[in-house]
Amino acid sequence: MAFHVSVKFQCFVLLIWLQLVSSEIPTNASRPIAKPGCVDKCGNVSIPYPFGIGDGCFLEEWFELRCNNSILVDHPKPINGGLYVSEISLVGGYMITDVSISTDCSRNKIRNFNYSITDSFSGKFTFSSSKNKLTAIGCNSCAYLGLNSRFFPAAGCMSMCNTVVNSNNGSCAGSGCCHASIPTGLKEFTLTIGYLNEMHPESSFNPCTYAFLHEESSFKFSTSYLKSFKANGTESVPVAIDWKVGTETCGEAQRILKTYACGPNTDCIDSVEGIDPPGYLCQCEGGHEGNPYLNSTTGGHCQDIDECEASSNPCVTGICINTKGGFECRCPEGEVLLANLNDGISYCSRPPLSKVLVAAIVSTAASILIILILCVGYWLYKRIQKRKQIKLKQGHFKRNGGLLLKQKITSNDGKVESTAKIFVAEELEKTTDNFNPSRIIGKGGFGTVFKGMLSNGEIVAIKKSTLVDETQVGQFINEVAILSQINHRHIVKLLGCCLETQVPLLVYEFVPHGTLSYHLHEGDNESLLSWKDRVRIASEIAGALAYLHSQASMPIFHRDIKSTNILLDEKYKAKVSDFGISRSAHIDSTHLTTRVQGTFGYLDPEYFHSSQFTDKSDVYSFGVVLVELLTGEKAISKIREEGLALYFIKSLKENRLSEILDARVLNEGNTDDVLIVGKLAEKCLKYVGKKRPTMREVSHSLEGLHEKFSKDSV
Repeated sequence: MAFHVSVKFQCFVLLIWLQLVSSEIPTNASRPIAKPGCVDKCGNVSIPYPFGIGDGCFLEEWFELRCNNSILVDHPKPINGGLYVSEISLVGGYMITDVSISTDCSRNKIRNFNYSITDSFSGKFTFSSSKNKLTAIGCNSCAYLGLNSRFFPAAGCMSMCNTVVNSNNGSCAGSGCCHASIPTGLKEFTLTIGYLNEMHPESSFNPCTYAFLHEESSFKFSTSYLKSFKANGTESVPVAIDWKVGTETCGEAQRILKTYACGPNTDCIDSVEGIDPPGYLCQCEGGHEGNPYLNSTTGGHCQDIDECEASSNPCVTGICINTKGGFECRCPEGEVLLANLNDGISYCSRPPLSKVLVAAIVSTAASILIILILCVGYWLYKRIQKRKQIKLKQGHFKRNGGLLLKQKITSNDGKVESTAKIFVAEELEKTTDNFNPSRIIGKGGFGTVFKGMLSNGEIVAIKKSTLVDETQVGQFINEVAILSQINHRHIVKLLGCCLETQVPLLVYEFVPHGTLSYHLHEGDNESLLSWKDRVRIASEIAGALAYLHSQASMPIFHRDIKSTNILLDEKYKAKVSDFGISRSAHIDSTHLTTRVQGTFGYLDPEYFHSSQFTDKSDVYSFGVVLVELLTGEKAISKIREEGLALYFIKSLKENRLSEILDARVLNEGNTDDVLIVGKLAEKCLKYVGKKRPTMREVSHSLEGLHEKFSKDSV
């Protein structure tokens, strides 16, 4: 007769069973690290022997690696079998690879996921029980790991969601997240996800459960993962794999010197008891360093450390003599060694003196010391104060992204250094009257802009971060790197930066006539921008974006084109500004996958749904600005239910374009010319990015129309 047992009961029984059966389950950079003539690096991963790439470079067949150094791969990694390796450790006898995340959202049945490394690693390696954890994320569910050879649970845990609060961040103790240790000798397993019969209301926002084996230090739980933990079965996490050499114990291997893997000056360590076959690891003896698997003929083997050559002499006084695996301290004639500890301090001294003589020496020494302290006290005080100021500025420099800026300089072949000046804090404080609020000329999402005058009389705009925030610091440094590559008359010019203040500062050329948004939407009187001026401004913006996309040394995506980021100079010529979230792309890249950023109303709907930003995303944002120039309307308005883009497209399809045009455009613009610009805006606002024109095509169209106006005026 068949019978039914609830999933909740199964989970509790499994966890109790785990408690009962767990006890029964087997539980120097300058020296070469590879053999001569062998590759010792793949990408940024070091390849130490016994691992190797190519014939003769590895100890045994299961240590053979290949490097996926195809030009199509940005970051090559070594491959063992079918898995990528991101780290190899000789000391710990492990390597780091990736294992996929198991995901189930059905909540109506138990699901099993099988994992095995025996095929990829020839059965020689095991999942590390000391470095890995089994973790599950979900609500009112359980996950357990079963051994395929003996189908019973070996590890598991239960995750509840009766109370999930923000204070649980970082804690994986059963509330929204749980974890468990795994047995030793694990080569393959079945990962099972089960659910409790009852769903708590707080868990209804996400029915999914995620379970995965991972290297313990690589994961920290956040309660936000319960709402949006993006795991679809193809994503992976780092996992530690224990490895060993040979198939014998140390005692058995040392009897056959021909195949014994450990080099000179090494110790042999047996693998964890109970793992079949046994195998062993090698490590350098105390006082030695190097690769314990290399021999003296290949170089790089374990060699004696010369402690006497170290920066801190282990013998405070006397003579240090290096010995094999240690050192000795010898005293000059007439002195004796008062201490002789290889791992401590040794010093020499003459035989003990009489108490009276010792007291006289101590008294004299104390008097001299007091006099010295009084003489140099003031000097020391001044020196300490000066060093504090230097350290404070160094701290500001580091926190404000100074190290990141150095990386940008290196990656851009020195372009930042050659085009941007480094200002001192005192000069910028004087320029802005100590950042007086009366000097503020604008505020944005990432900072405040002040007007100031340099010592040479040049008027500048100084951008100051609103808060000391790591995200904003990265955007400031990114803006320095992006603008330092650009030299275009319609892009705002970066003059320099200052990173030694509490928050970073950027210094730009001053653009006097404010933003395009102000002249279109916020002026007290009717807009001063004529129809011809609007076409010219649109052409200048399009030309600047076309330059960024196709003529800069590396394609640059602005990612935040809007009318408030377009400045007008003394002749009302446009200058594109605010590159805080801009990104450079490789020449052969078609898109950037990023966290969605931008301004609502200008944001490309395709990018919003896919998180893939392309040059056509800038085209869409420009299309919205083009509609603003035509209609004088804001991108988002409280009097309209939909955004300006959708409102414009509907009006165009219903032949109501003339009803929404700005008064100056309607009165001054030729109907055909206005329609040309309107159709161009419609193309830019296509929902599918591939159907939109490039910025070069848009620039060409607007430039032709602008040239026509110029000829007509002549």
